[in-house]
Amino acid sequence: MSETRRKLTTIFCADVQDYTRLMGADEEGTLAALKRCREAMGRLIESHGGRVINTWGDGLIADFPSVVEAVRAAVDTQNELAGFNARRPADGRMLFRIGINLGDVIVEGDDIYGDGVNIAARLQTSAAAGGIVISSTVYDQVRNKVAVGFEFLGPLMVKNVDEGVPSYAVKIGDTRDETPSAERSGSGRPQPAPVMAAARAETTPAPGGRRLYGVLGVIAGALIGINLLSWQGVFWARFPVLALAVVAALAWNRDQTRFNRKITLLAILALGLAGINLFTWTGQFWAIWPILGIAAVMGLRWSMRR
Repeated sequence: MSETRRKLTTIFCADVQDYTRLMGADEEGTLAALKRCREAMGRLIESHGGRVINTWGDGLIADFPSVVEAVRAAVDTQNELAGFNARRPADGRMLFRIGINLGDVIVEGDDIYGDGVNIAARLQTSAAAGGIVISSTVYDQVRNKVAVGFEFLGPLMVKNVDEGVPSYAVKIGDTRDETPSAERSGSGRPQPAPVMAAARAETTPAPGGRRLYGVLGVIAGALIGINLLSWQGVFWARFPVLALAVVAALAWNRDQTRFNRKITLLAILALGLAGINLFTWTGQFWAIWPILGIAAVMGLRWSMRR
């Protein structure tokens, strides 16, 4: 029977965003890309003094004796994989999410267990595609030692943990770690230049999206202006403006990557129903029943998320 003990360690969790979709589109190509990415990740983890504990499906868990080296390994991993993905079609890119936590864990054989692992896994699921999220315990150790930017994300709720875990997104593209990655890893292999963190990219609309929002805004403003200038006691522009708002929301949902698109689509539907109810108000809030149904579906989808 394996000896059970405890230790303080840095837990590194990673998985692939939209892995199921990638496998559905091209199983063999996705598996080959996954193996290549895992080899690169394993090499970088080892070069920074870490140890790959386990892999499953698209997931990977490792631990590090050094918090600083764990974050450096994550940054180097995302930079190297960014170079790999730059040569792939946009819909076939293999974007990893990485979560890092410093915590006390139970060690049994080669495996580790405990809240520290669960927190790292939760941080990973909250990371943007191609991004890194760390806990406050990690941030406190690396904020003056690794020259990257950080964005406070607020407390993250974790199952079986009473209080939220303060978390930070690592902003890879804000600044550079002045120590060359090849020197840190000892591999002598030059690393790709840092890329902008996905968390920033996802909050910046694409040029096409900005144009669409601008056009919709102009149309909505024109309709409201025409309605007011030809006022006959009826605000008829409310319905086309609501339709334009729904179109804008659907366009945003198509492009965003921070939230589950199916859940946000349901939220847009609920808001649309509420708007119709208010614009056709007859003294009864009939939209409450379909909104409650939508909320129940959203709750089920959220509880069944990965």
